[in-house]
Amino acid sequence: MIGRVATHGRAAVGLLALLGGAVRPAAAQRAIPTPRSMLGFEPGADRKLPSWKQIVDYFTALDKSSPRVSVRTLGKTTLGRPFIVAFISDSATLANLEHYRRIQRKLADPRLRAPGEREKLVAEGMNVILVTSAIHSTEVGGFTTPLVLADRLAHGDTPEARLVLANTIIMLVPSQNPDGVDIVGDHYRSTLGTPAEGTGPPQLYHYYTGHDDNRDWYAFTQLETRYTVDSLYTPWDPQIVNDIHQQGANAGRIFIPPYMDPVEPNIDPILTAATNALGMAMSWRMTADGFTGIATNAAYDEWSPARQYSLYHRGARLLTETASARLASPIELSFDALGPGRGYNAREATWNYPTVWPGGTWTYGDIVRYQTEASWALFVEAARDRASWLAAYATLGERALGRLPAWGRDPWPSAFLIPKAQSDTQALRRLLWTLQHGQVEIRESTSSATADGKSYPTGSYVVLTQQPYGGYAKALLERQQYPNLSDYPGGPPKRPYDVTAHTLPLLFGIDVSAVSGSAPPTGPPIAAVQEPAYTTLLSGKPSRRIAIFRSATNEPMDEGWTRWVFDVSHIPFTQITESDIAGRSLNERFDVVIFPDQPPAQIARALGAAGATSIGAFVDNGGTVLAFNDASEYAIDALKLPVRNVLAGVRNTDFYAPGSILSVELRRDHPIARGFVAPVPAIWFEDSPVFEITDSSQAVAVATYPAAKNPLLSGWLLGGSRLNGKAALVDVKRGRGHVVLYGFRPQYRGQSMATYPLIWGAIAE
Repeated sequence: MIGRVATHGRAAVGLLALLGGAVRPAAAQRAIPTPRSMLGFEPGADRKLPSWKQIVDYFTALDKSSPRVSVRTLGKTTLGRPFIVAFISDSATLANLEHYRRIQRKLADPRLRAPGEREKLVAEGMNVILVTSAIHSTEVGGFTTPLVLADRLAHGDTPEARLVLANTIIMLVPSQNPDGVDIVGDHYRSTLGTPAEGTGPPQLYHYYTGHDDNRDWYAFTQLETRYTVDSLYTPWDPQIVNDIHQQGANAGRIFIPPYMDPVEPNIDPILTAATNALGMAMSWRMTADGFTGIATNAAYDEWSPARQYSLYHRGARLLTETASARLASPIELSFDALGPGRGYNAREATWNYPTVWPGGTWTYGDIVRYQTEASWALFVEAARDRASWLAAYATLGERALGRLPAWGRDPWPSAFLIPKAQSDTQALRRLLWTLQHGQVEIRESTSSATADGKSYPTGSYVVLTQQPYGGYAKALLERQQYPNLSDYPGGPPKRPYDVTAHTLPLLFGIDVSAVSGSAPPTGPPIAAVQEPAYTTLLSGKPSRRIAIFRSATNEPMDEGWTRWVFDVSHIPFTQITESDIAGRSLNERFDVVIFPDQPPAQIARALGAAGATSIGAFVDNGGTVLAFNDASEYAIDALKLPVRNVLAGVRNTDFYAPGSILSVELRRDHPIARGFVAPVPAIWFEDSPVFEITDSSQAVAVATYPAAKNPLLSGWLLGGSRLNGKAALVDVKRGRGHVVLYGFRPQYRGQSMATYPLIWGAIAE
């Protein structure tokens, strides 16, 4: 389908005015700046990183000078910087954004269309593209490439540029983590010419989440995630998302979808096929234009709304991963230094890696060039096929409201029932809020209903799967069964790329049941549920003096998540580093010291023998230490505890759990577990230790894996029998104090509300 090349003359109304925009008279336009004129250097120049102020200043100048660009601030970041988006299209379209937003909503939801209106909407609508970038701030091309793309669209007068502007609305987010642009950039500039040039900063480059900020796409814990979801996804539900990332340097030069198997079963096959087709078209164009080292059907899978949010919300997700340099400093890579990637070898031409990169110098400018051309190929293909994309988009809405199963052969539940009587009302409200935040409709039953052999009273919450985003709701409410793939028939199992479970009822600790028969009768969707004000028995009370440890030279992401959980729960704490521990009397200042998940060798290097001695004295004199996940191994070794990790030395071909939810049995009479109220005792397990107590007079297992059955509840697990009867949570008595060892992350990414009480109980004990 050939796109439109003419512009559209329509009045300025709606969203632009809502966001404070105005149509600028042509006579008032200023000369359109270039990135170089604003930065003082070309984007992608060696050893030159822009600051966030420079980026904002450039887009602000574009907004004032170009009728094709309208820039809006969506809010302030965690550290107070402006979070911006640039709407880019032809001037007539920008003057009438609300009109096109209404078309999007009608195409997405057939219930909003008048009879016979579909064809008119497809003919008139625009292909909406969301460009997200630089969520990982060490992937520095991500906050430079948007400058080049905006410049090309603002100045462009080629047939392709006119085609793109006439057929698309591009929502360009220059960075999803503006704070990190400066954290990384300031560190980089301060280390130029030193051995540390090109290394990442010692602190997290997102205040709470660091590199983990791209796994927040169904929990919505962070401000930056909420801006993108609330102001861009939810009003628009774009047809295409261009998500710009970087990867390691030693394999291909860029990854473009198709993704590897498996495909998450709740993603509509139309979107899988659309992603595949567009990705291959991008690869074809770039290869024809002389780019080498392009990998497809490699490395990354199509699983989980944590990283594939748009595929559950009508948008094909074109993740690109370009090879990195040393931030903005070039690197030299010989051909022989290239190695295998997941699904291909960078030194061999194959169908999914047709042209090898010969090696040589790889620069910041190369990163920007690859990212820019991949994005431009996407824009052009989307513009040419505008009507086809919109017609398929409308079909997605019709399928979501049609027969069940919406696709495939496996039956779908007609609904999920959530009783209002729950042990944890805060977790219930968060579940409802989280679902609604992802555009899931929640209703109330108008009669009693039965599901999973249980009776649910009138007025229970009901989530129908036959609704616009029913597949997304189903993905979050059911238990995951990640498929057992193998490299070849009868061969070894193929390990998953990333985490495999995202079951909110288990993570939040909420009773939810699937309805296999007819859905219960319901009323209309309920009003928006407010996010709960998170409170605990420790909230606002400084009675327990709590310290959270972070290494000054290598701050772990889990430490940031721990701080986030404590901050939103209003629990006072003090952040300490190694300088606060070695040779100090911790008991004078603290009652509890928490070691978040971190490789034990890193903690040992940071603290040294003097630090371990101080921690031991703290416990002996009545202090409590909480050690999360891998930090438990440090505590076991440093404090000579009567516990061993039974998985130490076990090969990942014999046991592997990249991120799953496992069942445990709790000792309910123990003080640590008394506040646990989830109906199904479950923990998040991700490359975690598993404990065996060697002296039961000093240690007690508070949580234990089942003695015989497979502990897997949701996700994927290899070698689960190795866990049978072993401990997941151990309380060790030492001197007058305690060391609590968690073989899991009880505050996992701000999502595992069910296990938060196991933290509060240990602190209050």
